[in-house]
Amino acid sequence: QVQLVESGGGLVQPGGSLRLSCAASGSIFSISVMGWYRQAPGKQRELVATITRTGGYTNYADSVKGRFTISRDNAKNTVYLQMNSLKPEDTAVYYCKAISQRATAYWGQGTQVTVSS
Repeated sequence: QVQLVESGGGLVQPGGSLRLSCAASGSIFSISVMGWYRQAPGKQRELVATITRTGGYTNYADSVKGRFTISRDNAKNTVYLQMNSLKPEDTAVYYCKAISQRATAYWGQGTQVTVSS
């Protein structure tokens, strides 16, 4: 089992920045890929960014490319999402996801990000 706890959400003005953190615990040795997803009201959950265990490969949704950066610190068992130049359309609940080597998916509880003036 893997437990994920997100933090760092909040209210920010358009053009501002936030950094989300996702701390993993439990069977962390089994994790191969971690990522961030988001879900806005009335919309389906969508991929934001993913990163492999070694951090050598990252993937981003077109809507966040050039603005968001995903990174991980394996020593701290933590994945980060640096979000810059935030837009109102980035408003959503952001979820951390971990996928094990056996393709089991684990989700965090989510953290709210609101971009508004």
